[in-house]
Amino acid sequence: MLSPLVKVCISTTSVLLVVPVVTVSVITFEAWYLISYIREWILKEQRPPIVGSSIKLLLNFNRLFDYQTSVARKHSTFRIVTPPRSQIYTADPVNVEHILKSNFSNYVKGAYNQAIVKDLFGDGIFAADGDMWRHQRKLASYEFSTKVLRDFSSAVFRANAAKLAAKVAIAAAASKSIEFQEMLRKSTLESMFKVGFGVELNVLSGSDEFASCFNEAFDDSNSIVFRRYLDFLWEVKKFLNVGLEASLKRNMRVIDDFIYKLIHHKREQMKKAEVDGGKEDILSRFILESEKDPENMSDKYLRDITFNFMIAGKDTTANTLTWFFFMLCKHPLLQEKVFMEVVGAAGVKGMIPTEKFSELLTEEAIAKMHYLHAALTETLRLFPSVPVDGKCAADDDVLPDGLKIKKGDGVNYMAYAMGRMTNIWGEDAEEFRPDRWLQNGIFRPESPYKFPAFHGGPRICLGKEFAYRQMKILAAVLLYSFRFKLVDEKKEAAYRTMFTLQLDKGLPLHVFPRL
Repeated sequence: MLSPLVKVCISTTSVLLVVPVVTVSVITFEAWYLISYIREWILKEQRPPIVGSSIKLLLNFNRLFDYQTSVARKHSTFRIVTPPRSQIYTADPVNVEHILKSNFSNYVKGAYNQAIVKDLFGDGIFAADGDMWRHQRKLASYEFSTKVLRDFSSAVFRANAAKLAAKVAIAAAASKSIEFQEMLRKSTLESMFKVGFGVELNVLSGSDEFASCFNEAFDDSNSIVFRRYLDFLWEVKKFLNVGLEASLKRNMRVIDDFIYKLIHHKREQMKKAEVDGGKEDILSRFILESEKDPENMSDKYLRDITFNFMIAGKDTTANTLTWFFFMLCKHPLLQEKVFMEVVGAAGVKGMIPTEKFSELLTEEAIAKMHYLHAALTETLRLFPSVPVDGKCAADDDVLPDGLKIKKGDGVNYMAYAMGRMTNIWGEDAEEFRPDRWLQNGIFRPESPYKFPAFHGGPRICLGKEFAYRQMKILAAVLLYSFRFKLVDEKKEAAYRTMFTLQLDKGLPLHVFPRL
């Protein structure tokens, strides 16, 4: 056990080591920025215009996606100098299609991105390239394509929606406000464990409070790792185990311990033949595959795969639903419009118990909910689950707009900014208007390169329909049973800056039963 004096000495030494590194790094960044700017001015290269260094992004970190939007209104494609490379950002749908589809093979995650996110994503599908990515994609795509998973997941979503509604009803009966974002995150986490991993969350956690602890550890880790893109000292901090990097290490211990526990539990289930082969989940499929190749598919590899699908299955859905209810509270007439459609699509005559209503949400009923689908899609347009997604150029290239990309450049498309571009969506781009997605009352999709909320090209999200089904069932059950109102009517649409777009400071709501 270190004495307080020793701890103070270590802390002081760490600070003394970091300060000169910070000074030298700042000077280096600004010098690099100046050299790059002068070089471009002299050579007149057809490169994306430089708008600043990464220090500018760091200064705007808490409103990063809005800052990028403001720059994109002037330059649809621009460059930030981040020694030793440039980071290219684009909000041009034609360029996005080129990056995600037309020249897909040239735009990879790359060693630079992988080094930054490895502590969080490991070798999972979000960070993988090449054969590793193809292997995970192939196994997962089979699972998502089965009718068994569709039917099983729908049953789980209906049951969990009714369970969530029962919890909301308790608060409503007591005239208490609820922290709705946290409730949604717990609900989607439970669904992900049941559908994705074939395990009841409470069997592993032993406590309802675990979901809150797990979500908090994940959110903090998500934000810290995302910040690494702008923190040129993150590797020094990690080596010294100080500041945010020390927090990340503690958070990852919580996350990893639980995921390894999940993998061990699933192995034991499979050995005891407790898993129904007709409802084989994603984790079971990967565990079976690992037994064929234990050297390459270690428990660490299974951890990475599991964690990546956990993020995809629970975090993005919960965030979208949070923004969705936030926007419906800002537009109460639209909230009632969704309610009326839900009642009609389910064929309900008068009010019935929530459990009975959830049973009416068949595939046919959900398919009739075009306005709900449009409202969720409009939410994703303005508040995409992944606001910025980055690749790395494997070789030199020229974008469709004529701008040159150099080998090693970071190349990012900005889904958040694209949703606010008037040249893409019209003068009302920043308005929440679900009707823009409807033609004669029928939902009409847009190009994934104009609306890249679910990515596009070969990496397009496998769980897109899965996510819509879960969101529509949850939204339908909750809006059938309750009216929602913001506790703070003046609450702004502020986010927490990280890989996934989360409403900042939660969503406190008043709830009023419809029965």
